[in-house]
Amino acid sequence: MRLILSYLKNYKLLVCLNIISVFGFALVELGIPTIMAKIIDNGIAVGNIPYIYQMGTVMAIISVIGVLGTILLGYCSSKISTNITRDIRNDIFKKAQEFSHSEYDAFGVSSMITRTTNDAFQILQFTNTLLRMALLTPIMFLVSVVMIVRTNLALSGVLAATIPFIILGVVIIAKLSGPLSENQQNRLDRLNRISRENLTGIRVIRAFGNDDHENERFSDTNEDYARVSKKLFKLMAISQPTFFLMLNIAIIAIFGISSQMISLGALQVGELVAFIDYLFHAMFSIMLFSMVFIMYPKAQVSANRIQELLECKPIIVSPENGVTETKEQGLVEFEHVTFTYPDGEEPVLRNISFTAKKGEMVAFIGSTGSGKSTLINLIPRFYDVTEGSVKVNGVDVREYDLKALRNKIGFIPQKTRLFTGTIANNIRFGKKDATSKEVEHSTKVAQAYSFIKRKAKQFEEPISEGGANMSGGQKQRLSIARAIVRKPEIYIFDDSFSALDFKTDATLRAKLKEETTHAVVLVVAQRIGSIIEADQIIVLNEGEVVGSGKHEDLLRNCEIYKEIALSQLSKEELML
Repeated sequence: MRLILSYLKNYKLLVCLNIISVFGFALVELGIPTIMAKIIDNGIAVGNIPYIYQMGTVMAIISVIGVLGTILLGYCSSKISTNITRDIRNDIFKKAQEFSHSEYDAFGVSSMITRTTNDAFQILQFTNTLLRMALLTPIMFLVSVVMIVRTNLALSGVLAATIPFIILGVVIIAKLSGPLSENQQNRLDRLNRISRENLTGIRVIRAFGNDDHENERFSDTNEDYARVSKKLFKLMAISQPTFFLMLNIAIIAIFGISSQMISLGALQVGELVAFIDYLFHAMFSIMLFSMVFIMYPKAQVSANRIQELLECKPIIVSPENGVTETKEQGLVEFEHVTFTYPDGEEPVLRNISFTAKKGEMVAFIGSTGSGKSTLINLIPRFYDVTEGSVKVNGVDVREYDLKALRNKIGFIPQKTRLFTGTIANNIRFGKKDATSKEVEHSTKVAQAYSFIKRKAKQFEEPISEGGANMSGGQKQRLSIARAIVRKPEIYIFDDSFSALDFKTDATLRAKLKEETTHAVVLVVAQRIGSIIEADQIIVLNEGEVVGSGKHEDLLRNCEIYKEIALSQLSKEELML
């Protein structure tokens, strides 16, 4: 409720109109039985035709008011609930943009998608029901009880005997549905995770012939979700039949008692009709209000999951009055950096120190898992160091305004990511206001221009989801062009040449050297051929620097680098 109320404050006018419309709806539902009783007893029973027309006119006016109230109630409740859900989803998405990699790892991508879609939808359904029923049903119930007592006190004992059983049933159902709702949402998270893994990894699954295994895994999870859902829906389905059973029992009891009272002249037929109508509204109000309580546990689970995400404080935040400009340009320094992942026990980087200056190319090489990608992820503050400091232009990255820091960097990740749109749009992702000439120039440097010109629509060629209609080498070159177009102070290439052939790789590196004279270039590589001309090569092994220098120096002084070189280069290339 706290989550919903915090968003309801933004729609005070609509909430007021919603309250007004409730009274219009209640007027019709409770006013018509009274008028109908008078028509039967004072008009039809005595043949008073003018009275019947008079009261019929009043009934018509009340009906029109009721229709308008019903329309306004439906409009306001729908408008408020959909707007609140929209706001929640916007806030979740905005919050997700603030998260560091640590928060994404903690929540899981599939769970975050479920919270944005299904959990928000549960809030929509509950809010809509709440706005329709929460105020309307108590009013209808109280007025119905008053009218029941005024109509016939003796018959009102039937209602008093029935209501406690309905309330008890609602409380039991609400308590039992809470744990089931939580289990259902957790299983939906798992179902989404498996679906996402299957869709993104379909090529690997097919290549290894594991289609049957994945089908079985999905089927088991889906069956588990269906089993919990069936329990929940069966539990909720009990409420309506129970209500009608209690209503029918109450009506039978009323008919039995009222038949004797009518024969004795203690009750009129019109009063009986009105009484049964009031009884129905009183019990129906309880049932409608019970729907709020039955839906509440499920909505509460979803609200808690959303609240947990919205209240999560990112580990990495932009400082107030963070640094945006510096006198010095083109300098990256690591000073005794040690880093441990938030959920890790052992450091993955230990006591790393180096300096990279403008116009220099600093490369990192080492065995798989040596910490190369982790190291460069510390520069744009995807993670923060555990000990030591990372400085850009002489300022600790933790003192920078995050946006200003990342605007200085052209980052080409290890796993290439293109977005749905056109080739031009993907390149302009690096610089929104890039001119056509800038876009074209960046693709020429990245060696992407030739294959783009062969496309039917060239720069307007559409890119499918995840860049599925592009080869690995094409995606890498477009990612490089996206970084080049923004002309950053720092270029970070995280194994960004692995899908390129040797000729394209060599040409690209030559063009990059001309393009990046004003910037620091940091390169993570597996192939020595890509970094052989680097100004400084840093060799990592198990998170520690075991060698640093130029290619020739490392061949003489670093055994690990020499082993890598021997496995990749010919004797002539080794320059021994």
